[in-house]
Amino acid sequence: MKFVSWNVNGLRACLGKGFNESMLALAPDFICIQETKMQEGQAQVELPGYDYEYFSSAEKKGYSGTAIFAKEEPVSVQINFGSHTDEGRAVILEYEKFYLVNVYVPNAQDQLKRIDYRMQWEDDFRQFVLELDQKKPVIICGDMNVAKEEIDLKNPKTNRGNAGFSDQERDKMRTLQAAGFVDSFRHLYPDVTGVYSWWSYRFNARKNNAGWRIDYFLVSQRIADKIIDAKIHTDIFGSDHCPVELEIDL
Repeated sequence: MKFVSWNVNGLRACLGKGFNESMLALAPDFICIQETKMQEGQAQVELPGYDYEYFSSAEKKGYSGTAIFAKEEPVSVQINFGSHTDEGRAVILEYEKFYLVNVYVPNAQDQLKRIDYRMQWEDDFRQFVLELDQKKPVIICGDMNVAKEEIDLKNPKTNRGNAGFSDQERDKMRTLQAAGFVDSFRHLYPDVTGVYSWWSYRFNARKNNAGWRIDYFLVSQRIADKIIDAKIHTDIFGSDHCPVELEIDL
């Protein structure tokens, strides 16, 4: 079973940069996207075989948003969780053997202006997925807006304390993993360096590979041994992020 996650930085824009072609070439069972920046129905997404699509859109137009395109119909669908319902940050699908949670974690913003909300969001999200995990294994994917360790970004020293690499955000990711969720990429490739999933549009960052690994697939600890592969498709363009992939035998 194959899953792909991609922060498209505006789905309508990405559709004009090869989104459909890239996804059909990868041919996953599930396509999870973040930062759609649109309301459902504002764009025509041509993905033959993906008969089930679910959008979570922000109340604010052109902002945030998540979506999943699936080949198989889920048992149940949940849009957002808890009190976090206005920014379109989560789509949750239930299947017979697992939950799929597609998430776009709030950015702490410059000078960590939104760090207090981010911390509350992290605690609520962890509680939510732990409750799901009591019922069946969980696969979490998305732009989680944090590089957990120095190995996960090109310039850790100059970014220490900045949004995405603050001690607070890194600690919350460690807490989530310690609660029973495994980073699929690091599970297979604990020491690999120089592989990132996001690059600033400034300073030729992508050309120079001055990136961050902030897009993840996390899985419940008890299915970590079923991970077959975890990929980061740095060769696919169309956004400031690239797609990440999980292959797992469920």
